[in-house]
Amino acid sequence: MDEAEGRRRFLKSVGALGAAIPTAAAAQHAGHAPAKSEKYMFLTPVEVAFVDAAVARLIPADELGPGAKEAGVTYFIDQQLFGGYGVMAKMYRQGPHAEGTPQQGYQSPLTPQEVYRAAIAEINGACGKQYGRAFEKLASAQQDEVLRALDEGKFPLEAVPARFFFNLLLDNTIEGFFSDPIYGGNRDKIGWKLVGFPGVAAVYTQHVEKYGVPYDALPISIVDILENKATLDETGHPKHVLLTRKD
Repeated sequence: MDEAEGRRRFLKSVGALGAAIPTAAAAQHAGHAPAKSEKYMFLTPVEVAFVDAAVARLIPADELGPGAKEAGVTYFIDQQLFGGYGVMAKMYRQGPHAEGTPQQGYQSPLTPQEVYRAAIAEINGACGKQYGRAFEKLASAQQDEVLRALDEGKFPLEAVPARFFFNLLLDNTIEGFFSDPIYGGNRDKIGWKLVGFPGVAAVYTQHVEKYGVPYDALPISIVDILENKATLDETGHPKHVLLTRKD
């Protein structure tokens, strides 16, 4: 794993794109407000502890702000796994299942639910043998070693290729950090505030010819609109409140 600064630089470069494109799983739940209390529906307490620890290393809290754990990414992943995404409800599941290229998308006979359940159990078991404790109880440096081994395909997993699980976990972490809070992650719009993403699109016609001028606004989420916390214009678009930049 890279140092925190490197991870943050990477996330800032992909953040705006990731925030603008909903996940396939999230698209299936569009229009549904999140539950007021975060009740985990799929992940067990042991699995929650693992994902909490893993996402905290993938997007750590640092001087720039809170990280993935603080943004509720684990809850986002749980909600997606519990829904249609977790069982591949709208995806083709017939073989063959040869290893594909990144451009070919999901290439596994296992559903995301099955991937997470099997991989976490195997990783915790291997960590217990090598370090004497489960992944979430390891020192940060040891957790980074495990994640790096998964990323490089050097961590022995039987049920699913290590790199496949790592990429799935990383993708879901980024999605949860940057998606609209209605889907359970990006708590307090942490991800959006980090990269300066304004959230739900407003009308930008008056800004079109303002070249090189940053568009800094308080981010507005779907939840804000549903709960009448955002002011809408006559077209139904939210009115963004622009911020004053401090040089």
